[in-house]
Amino acid sequence: MENQALSTLETAKELGLLPEEFERIQQILGRTPNFTELSIFSVMWSEHCSYKNSITWLKTLPKDGPRMLAKAGEENAGLVDLGDGVACCFKIESHNHPSALEPYQGAATGVGGINRDIFTMGARPIAQLNSLRFGDIHQPKNQWLLKGVVKGISHYGNAFGIPTVGGELFFDECYTVNPLVNAMSAGILTVGQMVSATSYGVGNPVYIVGSATGKDGIHGAAFASKDISEDSVNDLPAVQVGDPFQEKLLLEATLEVIKTGAVVGMQDMGAAGIICSNSEMSAKGEHGMRIDLDNVPMRQENMKPFEILLSESQERMLIVVEKGREKEVEDVFDKWDLNCAIIGEVTDTKRLHYYMNGELVADVPADDLVLGGGAPVYNREYREPAYYQENLKFDINNVPEPADLKAVAAHLIAHPNIASKRWVTDQYDSMIGTATMTTNRPCDAAVVAVKGTDKAIALTIDCNARYVYADPKKGCAIAVAEAARNITCAGAEPVAITNCLNFGNPYVPEVYWQFVSAIKGMSEACTKFQTPVTGGNVSFYNQSSDEGPVFPTPTIGMIGVLDDKNTLMTSNFKAEGDLIYLIGESQNDIASSQYLASFHNVTAAPAPYFDLEKEYDMHQVVKQLIKEQLIQSAHDVADGGLYITLLESAMPNTLGFAIESEDDIRKDAFLFGEAQGRVVVSVNPAQQEAFIELLATSTTEFSLLGTVTAGALLVDDESFGTVKEANAVYQNVLHGILGE
Repeated sequence: MENQALSTLETAKELGLLPEEFERIQQILGRTPNFTELSIFSVMWSEHCSYKNSITWLKTLPKDGPRMLAKAGEENAGLVDLGDGVACCFKIESHNHPSALEPYQGAATGVGGINRDIFTMGARPIAQLNSLRFGDIHQPKNQWLLKGVVKGISHYGNAFGIPTVGGELFFDECYTVNPLVNAMSAGILTVGQMVSATSYGVGNPVYIVGSATGKDGIHGAAFASKDISEDSVNDLPAVQVGDPFQEKLLLEATLEVIKTGAVVGMQDMGAAGIICSNSEMSAKGEHGMRIDLDNVPMRQENMKPFEILLSESQERMLIVVEKGREKEVEDVFDKWDLNCAIIGEVTDTKRLHYYMNGELVADVPADDLVLGGGAPVYNREYREPAYYQENLKFDINNVPEPADLKAVAAHLIAHPNIASKRWVTDQYDSMIGTATMTTNRPCDAAVVAVKGTDKAIALTIDCNARYVYADPKKGCAIAVAEAARNITCAGAEPVAITNCLNFGNPYVPEVYWQFVSAIKGMSEACTKFQTPVTGGNVSFYNQSSDEGPVFPTPTIGMIGVLDDKNTLMTSNFKAEGDLIYLIGESQNDIASSQYLASFHNVTAAPAPYFDLEKEYDMHQVVKQLIKEQLIQSAHDVADGGLYITLLESAMPNTLGFAIESEDDIRKDAFLFGEAQGRVVVSVNPAQQEAFIELLATSTTEFSLLGTVTAGALLVDDESFGTVKEANAVYQNVLHGILGE
């Protein structure tokens, strides 16, 4: 017996379980677990499912608010009240590790999984976004990864029929081995019609519906909870395979079956497959399940019990149905030509009993498997990294100001992080569903109409990871503030966020310090903007043995609401002669800017200037200006600084700008610094007086920059060329590198 226990302990280690976790499993079961049970615990206690290394800090995030209908951790996704009986369901998740190995399927199944989280709750998805980060785009491998990921997102999303309305794309060498692929989805439902991910009612049948189960994605959750290495190619079976057409059928069947009223609870089968859905629904409903694994529709022969339980085959759901109403449910799935098989029933044992060919193959308590139940919770050591203090020593005076600022402008316009992302976005269908309001209207956020109402939702996805690396607390607060700034500039009211927390190995104290600090910054900013955190995803182990960790990247997905969709504000200049104002104050600051990083090759710097109180006040001013129709455009100052903001506002209507810099600020800082809390607006001269009167009643700084021109780009009367010349470069940078 001792030898058996030793061999089982070795197996547990191979499955990613710690020795103390193995001991705990033995205590829970009162015996040595068999391989199937060990496999169950290994995936359910992985970071990907249990959040064991992060939940202590996640609990400190603000999650309460007057609009919250489903708070963080309560359901598959967050749910916020938009008013008038309409709610928005939204969430973001990562698919980083699968995309690093098999970019097409990795990204495609990320899109499929996040949309299932939305429609499992009874919401119809109406918009999706993504945040993508890769290494140096000039390297062939990174080009292969980018092309595969974009193709996976576009093929799945376009075929599934949900518009991709926004996102971000960023390149840095730190993402060379470990790209980040974060997918966000939002859907709409009628308040009171949400379906919960729960299970109860002894004797109620348990169904698996949708696709058949295969061997793809086995141990996918465990795979996502370890570093990428040369051996990771051996984990390819852990990457799932998606079918968007099957998912479209599943969407329609799911929303139809919910209307029957026969559904007790429902959950998507994502990470950890059947075992995850069984255990989480049972634990939430304080019931158990008896499952006959041989009743699961399979697409491969001779699958072992652990393979069936852990498979992450896509396009599958678990549904608990009221006993006696089976035919209503089966008729719906038959109509949509989808598998619909009873694989077990609800019990009062609070345990999960799995049978294969009549033999009990696993017996585990549901609650002990899940987050909030018996899953382990750790407080990891954290320590400030040495580089942080070095960053704080940065002095702008040690960076020579270039003699030719036109060369800096040309450099930034042609940089892949700044230039147009149309090589990517042109592959996405943003029009399908006919509700997207910003496909051909430049706007700081994507705006999608809520059909049948006068409302619209504004969506954005933001994080400048360079800032977060420089100062994780401040950088993450900036990510929240920038998201809110984009929502505000679109004419909407920020409502709530979801987050995708991409970090390195949590067992490295310096990495965990980045995580803890980012959580503190997020909490501070979300509290100020009254945007509670509705949930999301933690993705640790984004690092390799050779390259080290990626930049800490807490991606923020934010939702805003326009009660009247006609209040939409765009970012483009409208007419020659309009006045250009800066709301917020310029700073003598180039810290962590794209300009400093790529033109001067200086990476040791703090995060840029940021004042949360002033930022918040500035947002309220912009909202008031939009409400009173005193501005023609609004565009936030972000990557590339003021010059790039002005250019982006000028290009859509082939207009230009003539501005004057401030004498007391270095000209490179004025034009290319990325100090936060600033928005560029354009004003019709006839409204200048009313505009100034409103600003004068606030404490927010503002200044007249200049005027909109017919196409010339002028700074202090010096020509920076024409908007047509700049646009010709800006639009074709990615095409020049990646081809058509």
